[in-house]
Formats: sequence, C-alpha cells, structure tokens
Amino acid sequence: MNETPEKPAAATKAAAKKAVTKKATAQKAVAKQATAKTTTKQATAAAEAAPAKKPAAKKTAVKKTAAKKTTAKTATAKAPAKKAPARKPESRAAMVRRARRINRELAELYPYAHPELDFTNPFELLVATVLSAQTTDLRVNQTTPRLFAVCPTPEDMAAMDPERLEELIRPTGFFRAKTKSLLGLSAALRDRFGGEVPGRLEDLVTLPGVGRKTANVVLGNAFGVPGITVDTHFGRLARRFGWTTAEDAEKVEADVAEIFPKSEWTMLSHRVVFHGRRVCHSRKPACGACPIAPLCPAYGEGETDPEKAKKLLKYELGGQPGQRLKPPADYPGQPAPPMAPPVAAS
Repeated sequence: MNETPEKPAAATKAAAKKAVTKKATAQKAVAKQATAKTTTKQATAAAEAAPAKKPAAKKTAVKKTAAKKTTAKTATAKAPAKKAPARKPESRAAMVRRARRINRELAELYPYAHPELDFTNPFELLVATVLSAQTTDLRVNQTTPRLFAVCPTPEDMAAMDPERLEELIRPTGFFRAKTKSLLGLSAALRDRFGGEVPGRLEDLVTLPGVGRKTANVVLGNAFGVPGITVDTHFGRLARRFGWTTAEDAEKVEADVAEIFPKSEWTMLSHRVVFHGRRVCHSRKPACGACPIAPLCPAYGEGETDPEKAKKLLKYELGGQPGQRLKPPADYPGQPAPPMAPPVAAS
C-alpha cells in the first residue's frame, strides 16, 4: 500500500523538471533570436550609414574643385589682357567739336607742317609722289636730285631709256612698275596736256600711276586746291581719333570731309600725317608724350609712361634729322642728309 502513492510523486517531479528545462530552452531560443534580430538591424543600419558617408566626401571634393575654379576665374579677372580703353558713347556733334579742337591743337604743335617731299614745280611733285609709294619720303628725296638733273621735264622723261630710268629710281623700290608709270604719265602730259600738269582732279586721275591720294597731294600743294590726302598715317589716326571707322581710303576721305571746312583740308592732312610719323606710330604710339592725349579716344594703345614715350618720338621731336634735304625755312629740325655715293668696286 505504501509503494503505490510514491510513483505518482516521482512522475510529477520528473514532469515538472522536464517542463522547467523545456521553458528554459524556449527562453534561450527567444533570446538567441532577439540577439540575431538586433545584430541584423545593426548591420543593416551600419550598411545604410556607410554609403551615406561616401557621397558626402564626394560632395566636399566637388565643392573644393568648384572653389578652385572660382579662384582661378577670379585670378584671371584680376589680371586681364592689356587692351585699349573702351570708347565712351559720343554724339555726332560732340565728335565734330572734339575733331576740330584736335585740328587746332595740331596746328599749334606743328605750325611748320608741310609736304615732306622736295619739289620746285608741279611736275617734280607729281613724280616724287608717284615714287613715294611703298617707301619713305626721305628715300624719294635722296633719289630725285639725280633724276631731275637728267630729265627735268615731261618731254625729257618720256624720251628716257627704260633701263636708264629704272637705274635712277631703283633706291625707291618697285622700280620696274614705277618706271612704267613715270614713262606713261610723262608721255600723257606731253601728248594730252601740252607738257603741263593739269590742275583738275578729273584729269590727274587719268594719268598712269596717279590715284586720288596723289592727285590731292599735287592739287593741294602745287595748285592751292583743297584736298584730303589719305595715306596710311592719315587713315590710322582718323580711325584712332574716332572720325571714321572705314578702312577704304575714299570712304575715309568722304567721312573726314564732312567734319572739317574745305579750307582746312590740305593743312589738316599735313598736320595729321606729321603727328602720325612723329608721335602716333602704327605699332607703338607714344601716348605718354602726346599733347593731344586728353582728346584721343584711343589713349592707352601705346606707351603711357612719359619718359619711355619720349624716347619713341621721331624726326625733329626726337632730335633727329627730317625727311627733306631742303626743308622750309621755318622747319625747326635738321635737314636730311643726301644719299651716300656708291662705294667704288676695288
């Protein structure tokens, strides 16, 4: 009787122990699963956070690059290429007033302005002007004494042997083309104009080698007929002064003729050409030594330092000989030297 009740107690104990073990195992499994979930979440969060850092770094690099570019642009902006100052807008009336004031200033600066070719009559001036193409007036003046000693009239020149004429004018360059022009115009003067140089533009431009520029030189200085001489110097300065934007010589002449009274045309030409040869050079104008700089829209295209600019002045302004062997009496500079005689062959 006593053994029967003990069996159920032992069984109950065993069952209770088994239940506790099972519960502990279940709790461990739940804890393990929770730990795994936490680890997974942390890994995911870490994975999500990692890529976010890379773009930030990239963004910083882009910002740095942009900053460098901006700095480079700023540096470039601080040191721009040297340019002539921009011209301010100007009314037509203001430009005309300024242009006429420039003419008055040039008249005070060059009261002795004159044609820089030596001549004693219209024929010599015509021939010298034709020879002056593509060379200096100095070279022409050094060449013409021998030429006019041999053929002083159109009749004499028309009868010249071409080879002999070529030899006489060779120092002026392009001597073959110039010989053809001189023989042609001399013959035309002899045959059509009685050996005299005509005093009309319409007649002069019909002569071989004679265009509007040459005709205006002859008319203005041999006949007293006003004319504007547009050579390379005059055209360059007319554009720098803002009188015209044209490159064509005839258009420049027309534009300038509308600004100045006809009575001023010949002397205006001399003054502007004088200034172009002495101060307002083609490649490096002497802006810092230019008396009319305050009136010039192109100031700054050349040397602005006064001392450096002074060294760029030419002819009488630079203490050097002029271009004429026989300059006018009021010319303040030295006459040009004659051409050196050729060295005899040993």
